Amino acid sequence: MSATDTLLDVQGLAVDFRTDAGVVNAVDGVDLHVRRGQILGLVGESGSGKSVTCAALLRLVPSPAGRIVGGRALFEGRDLLTLSDREMRAVRGDQIAMVFQDPMTSLNPYMRVGRQLGEVLELHRGRTRRQARTESIAMLEQVGIADPARRIDDFPHALSGGMRQRVMIAMALLCRPKLLLADEPTTALDVTIQAQILDLIRDLRERHGTSVLLVTHDLGVVSGLADDVLVMYAGQVVERAPVETLFARPAHPYTVGLLRSIPRLGPRGLGGRLVPIPGSPPTVGQRPMGCPFQPRCASASPHCLQAPPPVSPFGPPGAGHVARCHHPQAAP
Repeated sequence: MSATDTLLDVQGLAVDFRTDAGVVNAVDGVDLHVRRGQILGLVGESGSGKSVTCAALLRLVPSPAGRIVGGRALFEGRDLLTLSDREMRAVRGDQIAMVFQDPMTSLNPYMRVGRQLGEVLELHRGRTRRQARTESIAMLEQVGIADPARRIDDFPHALSGGMRQRVMIAMALLCRPKLLLADEPTTALDVTIQAQILDLIRDLRERHGTSVLLVTHDLGVVSGLADDVLVMYAGQVVERAPVETLFARPAHPYTVGLLRSIPRLGPRGLGGRLVPIPGSPPTVGQRPMGCPFQPRCASASPHCLQAPPPVSPFGPPGAGHVARCHHPQAAP
């Protein structure tokens, strides 16, 4: 990957949270790279560190409990983690935008939709209130909201879940950001609205060249949308591969377990029994010395108990497939 192709280059990102039970390593040395125009999927169970990774990139980790304790996040060569608060505010919402997981709690319930949209353009683009309203109506129409000239004066509670999600996407796209962080953009939506939101994200990439970091626990969403996939477990990236490779030849036992838990359609409907991953992710104070997945792994060896696994290439040279595992070829 050439330097001119790389939009975001994250190296060794680490985020800790201090709790009454001890320190939680929510993000533990994450590396990720997003190319211009790429959709990168970030998957894993709840609590694996996906959302915290996105929050750290925008410097939105809640403090004082949470702290970014290490790493770099180079966005077009500038380290987001070392920018001043003023410089970061200029980037946030303009060059990098985020669609949050729950639009009902992310939108201000006391402000009309149009005012919340307009503030983005007034702050980052210097638009007048009238200009911001006109551009906001056009964006609401672009994201598929019917009768946007009327809906722009609604409060968030008057909109359905799918419409609120579209408003969040419209707000994120008003300044034509170079990178969109989409944190579970289809959570709690019915399947029809989910499909529409995913089509919208795909269209944004094709129409505007927007790069997308798509956070989800749904591998089905990733398979139809992403170019490459990162799999996270216990705050670490345990596997990275092009999407077709990951589904055809998963290397890490955790990825295999996630794929086995996807319902599959057969000639007579849902076919085969789902195979759950035994056990639970590590909690505070229970992280093992070696591989964090070894207590749940059928392929674990004594070596897995003692030493953290290295990140190793897997498959043909240059395939872009790596796994953090002592025995990636032994994945069942």
